[in-house]
Amino acid sequence: MKKRKETGSTSRRRFLGTVGGATTAAVLTNVVGLPALSVLTEQASQAADIGPQGGRARAERSEDIRQRAAEIESNVEIPHHQDNGDEGRYPNKIGNYSKCLKHDPNTGEVDLAAYDALVSAVSSSRFSDFEALATNGHFGCTEPANQRRLVNPQSGYAFDLEGTDSHQLALRPAPAFASAQDAGEMVELYWMALLRDVNFADYAKSSIAQAAAEDLSNLSDFRGPKIGGRVTPQTLFRDNFPGCTIGPYISQFLLQPVRFGAQRVDTQIQTVAPDVDYMCNFKDWLNVQNGCNTPPLPVTNTFVFCRNGRDLSQYVHIDALFQAYFVACLNLLGNGYLANIGNPYGRVVDGGAGRPRNVAIDPDGSLAQVGFGTFGGPAFLTLACEPATRALKDVWYQKWVVHRRLRPEEFGGRVEVQLRGLRTYPIHPDLTHRSPVLNSIYHRFGSYLLPMAFPEGSPMHTSYGAGHATVAGAAVAMLKALFDETQVVANPVVPSQDGKTLIAYKAPSGEPPLTVGGELNKLASNVSVGRNIAGVHWRSDATESNALGEAATISTLRDSRPIYNEPFNGFTFTKFDGATITA
Repeated sequence: MKKRKETGSTSRRRFLGTVGGATTAAVLTNVVGLPALSVLTEQASQAADIGPQGGRARAERSEDIRQRAAEIESNVEIPHHQDNGDEGRYPNKIGNYSKCLKHDPNTGEVDLAAYDALVSAVSSSRFSDFEALATNGHFGCTEPANQRRLVNPQSGYAFDLEGTDSHQLALRPAPAFASAQDAGEMVELYWMALLRDVNFADYAKSSIAQAAAEDLSNLSDFRGPKIGGRVTPQTLFRDNFPGCTIGPYISQFLLQPVRFGAQRVDTQIQTVAPDVDYMCNFKDWLNVQNGCNTPPLPVTNTFVFCRNGRDLSQYVHIDALFQAYFVACLNLLGNGYLANIGNPYGRVVDGGAGRPRNVAIDPDGSLAQVGFGTFGGPAFLTLACEPATRALKDVWYQKWVVHRRLRPEEFGGRVEVQLRGLRTYPIHPDLTHRSPVLNSIYHRFGSYLLPMAFPEGSPMHTSYGAGHATVAGAAVAMLKALFDETQVVANPVVPSQDGKTLIAYKAPSGEPPLTVGGELNKLASNVSVGRNIAGVHWRSDATESNALGEAATISTLRDSRPIYNEPFNGFTFTKFDGATITA
């Protein structure tokens, strides 16, 4: 076995040893730490490697490819991970995640010994130190049998065998607790709660949606999409990605039925009761912060196509995380959408039957071969899901080891405590004095807490970045790499008012057509923002994590380019920021 080349790169374990306490995080550039394209263009095999006598040569060639990729990734610079400074800024840790730990019964502020024990466990990375959080009484629920548990902090230390290591990708610092951006994102979350049961198609005539758009337009630092410098009902709760503000709110890839082999996936979801929100009084809120278990969210026997924030919240509550992108891939394959122009077999993705080339549709397709295990249907379906666990490792490192940002529901607790006169916190006046949203929240719910779509509130892991959004960014980047994103989506639909049926969508005069790339971007936005609408994430959690997932997929595509025997020069596609990249 060849000895691996020494690179002099900083070891992860040594790096982890410097991260504890008030951790530092990093600025996410377009693609942090990805190797230069030129070093990954070598083809995978040589004729001498593949014959009956070439077994040893083939094994050595495989080793060379693995070693080359490992050396390239090892030489990716460790970024300077910088957090937003809140953990060091506030001795009472009001700007950081503390769910599951013990809290003061009057203010909801975390017990400092419990918080320090959590940070110590994160810093050591030892499994036993996390277990000691429970055995030493740092968890908050008074009934141990009813105590919820932290979600997978060990994932932040896991390695992967493909793509850039999780510790070599980064997120820029989250908005600080006292910033105008944080206040603006919280204003949006309160409006999202007020609008959960209003159909997206009705925003233009909803007085609440119009008030939300006007309020967000007047904030000093709100970063959602605008038209002419103003938020409108059309741009409300959308993203700035190409295609996201065009057409219906919900992506066609969440609505259109698809075939899964001989089965049919009708894309309807099982709904939950409307107008039922949770954690609207301080006692319930405090129990959840202490980690006490809650009853499951009751569902109805009604199935609908996603039409409002309540439906979308439920979709992202119990989805299989990569399912939206697997279903989208089924749609793209089953409805004859063309492959990316970089596919060496041509634009038509054959199902494996090896049918004759369609010269009219695919004049440059292969004369003799179709793709299957490489560059074909089974490969595409696998690749659509493959980035999920890689993206989760990337973002779980950011969550636990770097940022530890508080959840929106925790921020809502700070607002409630301040407005009850128990504490004074540095909350930006855009929320407390300029926006009318808190008056509307109090009028409907009787408190200033953020009304939650789920009884348990957020999951038991920190807010920044967002797991759903990182997977969304990774999987959608993969789909745009595999398929021609410029194609117009066939037969667009919208849900009926009651959500029971789908009806044809007729675009207003002058509206651009819905494209594959735009609707895939919208799919990533829908899933990511759906978590915000549920109250469990912030806008910046979503958008920054979409970019992190995208970076993970780009690194994976570049690592895997040398493994193919076909003539392949990489896939070119459009990133979320509108830039074009070849990977």
